Amino acid sequence: MKIPFVKPPLIGGELSFLQKSLESNIHGGAGLYTEKCQQLMEDEFKIKKVVLTTSCTSALEAASYLINGQSKDEIIVPSYTFSSTVNAFVSRGMTPVYVDIRKDTLNIDEELIEKAITSRTKAIVVVHYAGIPAEMDVINKLAKKYNITVIEDAAQAVNSKYNNKYAGALSDIGTYSFHATKSYSCGEGGAITLNNSKYFERIEYIVEKGTDRSLVVQGVQNKYTWVDYGSSYLPSDILASLLFSQLNNKDLLQEKRKFLFNMYLNIFKHYEQYGLQSISIPDNVESNYHAFWIVFNSEKMREDFLRMSLENEIFAYIGYIPLHNSKMGIELGGLKYDLPVTDSIAKRVVRLPFFLMSDKELDYVSEKYKEILTKLYSQ
Repeated sequence: MKIPFVKPPLIGGELSFLQKSLESNIHGGAGLYTEKCQQLMEDEFKIKKVVLTTSCTSALEAASYLINGQSKDEIIVPSYTFSSTVNAFVSRGMTPVYVDIRKDTLNIDEELIEKAITSRTKAIVVVHYAGIPAEMDVINKLAKKYNITVIEDAAQAVNSKYNNKYAGALSDIGTYSFHATKSYSCGEGGAITLNNSKYFERIEYIVEKGTDRSLVVQGVQNKYTWVDYGSSYLPSDILASLLFSQLNNKDLLQEKRKFLFNMYLNIFKHYEQYGLQSISIPDNVESNYHAFWIVFNSEKMREDFLRMSLENEIFAYIGYIPLHNSKMGIELGGLKYDLPVTDSIAKRVVRLPFFLMSDKELDYVSEKYKEILTKLYSQ
């Protein structure tokens, strides 16, 4: 049996919504299902304004326009993240300032942020890794003290909560991903979440290629023109119809993911006495169970685990190569940063296959991982 790292989630009602979308003849952006998705997230996640985008990457790019990012501006960001988290800002000439991560959540270490703040700091870009929000109360307090914008990269945290508030509603600006690898998916897609009304008008221009076309669509005026920065950030309403089906069933999808999460937890928990670390959810967080990661005692143990997994056709993943010592990161001066926790964990961490597995797949993965761990810890 082959177990891929991820499969796109499907709940069963997608075809019905897809057919209705196709029959609507509104196949571009800003159609009926786009509005339905946005309204659902605003209502259920308690977000003031949600705008669907083509990806979380484009949502982050839109955020860089909203904060008027310029050359010489800095963003504070963890290095242990996907390239889009930084690329969206670097492409506007901004400079990433990397801060180390916590050992327990692999999120940015909130206690290290303040000493990274300078007069050039424009924003703190926070990543909610594996569906677990960072310590936003501390981070928001710092941002208010220094008058800095906080941007949530909540690509992995749709439907997660921190202190009873949803990810994406924890700062002025947030971003979601609905990529095929995410908990709720339309193949390619994302959203920008806004909780400060000063951004509401401008975001409509940014996602419409820098034009005020949205005012024509609303019937406010009879022509539109170029008024701002922007790009083609609106997803097809066909994709929005697929997403709407999944958002309507988000709690059911989450329960299915929770079952796999708990299965992994039961398998790997026993080996914590030998130094293995597995993901844990803080008391003030309600997770969406996006992912499950483990950290081995050594790089060799990780490589042995990955090799044995592959021999059983289970495709686990190493996680991220930290941005500061990636090829592009080095070109941008990343090697000057001393990030001991990031560097150490990146060499020892494994992300396990995580998707809506069948009963047979669950049984197979459970059996094989128990065998692999027995061999690994008896060497």
